[in-house]
Amino acid sequence: MTIDDCYQLGYIVKTHGLKGEVQIYLDVDSPNEYQNLESVFVLQGQQLVPFFIESMSNLNGAKTIVSFEDVSSLESAQALKGRELYLPLASLPELSDNEFYLHEIVGYSLQDSNTDGTVGTINNVIESGPQLLFSVLSENDVEILIPYTESLLESIDKESKRIVLNVPEGLIDIYLEDNED
Repeated sequence: MTIDDCYQLGYIVKTHGLKGEVQIYLDVDSPNEYQNLESVFVLQGQQLVPFFIESMSNLNGAKTIVSFEDVSSLESAQALKGRELYLPLASLPELSDNEFYLHEIVGYSLQDSNTDGTVGTINNVIESGPQLLFSVLSENDVEILIPYTESLLESIDKESKRIVLNVPEGLIDIYLEDNED
């Protein structure tokens, strides 16, 4: 299993108690959907190592106390502090037609519904607090940052890898005009 075949579930925040338990933060939209996990992958160096879960208890919302098999001391739990947790992409739930996961739209063509023109290719999605930004590389190799909200989404075509947004008027021009000078 490689990191490219997985998505980040969260990370280990700190130890809990003296018997090897850890507190994890589930960095997902619906943490309650992950309360019955049997295992996770822990990033150690550049490798994903499977850890089997003995027990999970909900602390509050996205924070959970976990006991892993073969982690039974404070010292072994401390070695896991700060490590990232991953699950296979195949374990993600199916989404409806107009919903998407952020990782899957990288490489999609972005079109502006106001001009019916192609803006460029989404090369990154930046999460800045509650705001999402699409980093779009134009045909002229200019990076354009477009804020995303559901209200801007016109359509998404997963088969042809195209997303159509109602981009705020003049936003794209700001990036392209500055580059012409």
